[in-house]
This record gives sequence, C-alpha cells and structure tokens, in this order.
Amino acid sequence: MSDEDVIPPAALLVRDFVNTYEPQTGEETLTSTDALRDWFVQRHLMPPQARLRRRDLDLARTIREGLRSALLGDTAAEGLNRALAEVPVRLTYAPGGWRLEAAGPTATDRALAGLLDAVRQCTEDGTWARLKVCARDTCHWAFFDASRNQVRRWCSMAGCGTHIKNKRAYAARTRRFKDDGGGTV
Repeated sequence: MSDEDVIPPAALLVRDFVNTYEPQTGEETLTSTDALRDWFVQRHLMPPQARLRRRDLDLARTIREGLRSALLGDTAAEGLNRALAEVPVRLTYAPGGWRLEAAGPTATDRALAGLLDAVRQCTEDGTWARLKVCARDTCHWAFFDASRNQVRRWCSMAGCGTHIKNKRAYAARTRRFKDDGGGTV
C-alpha cells in the first residue's frame, strides 16, 4: 500500500490544490480561467460549462498560496483571510454532520466552498496535521505525512531529503576541515 492509498479524499483535494503551483520549477497549472475550470471539473466541484473571470483565477491562486503558507506554519494569515472573506459560505447541518456550502450563486463560489469544506474536514478528522509542505526552502511541495510518528519533513526522502542531508554533511565536513587547520575534506 502506498502513501497515496491512505490519504483521505479531503486531504488529497487540499494537497493537490496546493500543488497546482510547483515553487521549485515555477510551473503553474492554473494558467488561465479555463485551466482553473478544468481542474475543478476533474474533481467534480464545477460543471464543465462554467464561465470564470480573471478575478476567480486570482482569488483561487491567492487561497492556494495562503493554504501553502498555513501548511508551512506561517501565522501571518492576513492575505489568506482577506481572500477567504471573498468566498461566500454558510455552515449547514445534515445527517452525517456539518458542512460548508456555497452561499453565493456562481460556479466558483460552489467550487471554492467545496475546497474550503475539505479544509474543514481535514481539521475535524485530524488529517490537517498530516498535510505538510516540504521543508526544503526551494521546494515547498505539499505532501501527506503518512508516517506513524508524523515527523516527515520532506516531500521525498530520495529527492529533497537527500539533498538537505548531503548539504548538511558537506557543511559539517567543511567546518571540521577549517577547525582542523586545513586537513582533507
């Protein structure tokens, strides 16, 4: 069983939304309103015929980067809170529990409300703590920490984890070299 198999659907949605931008390469998935619509359509959050505005794309990107910052543990959430204030939602109750639903009429309102409801679910079921962003400062790729003790720090041990550990080992060898008066590294 892979890590992907254990990720609850709400956490998967949040992780995948945050990963629509790849900070390390600058690759942007949400390049246009059509791309945003298609992303939401693929996740059954929006009808295929929905028409979006540039403002919808900007709002979605702002929320995405705010969520990335929140996953990094950034407590300066003014930008995220301003963006969230633009998403009209209401709390509803149905058998099975509480939900956030769109209070606005647009397809974007409904899609973003679905995304925010996924954040709510992650908070309620405890999976929010398992959603993390890679500690490598050039990466910041979102991942789900399925480890037993929840101490994973990198999106991939083979990639970012190895890079960081090699960088630290090199720095330690360089310090020893300087401390020893110039022996071999």
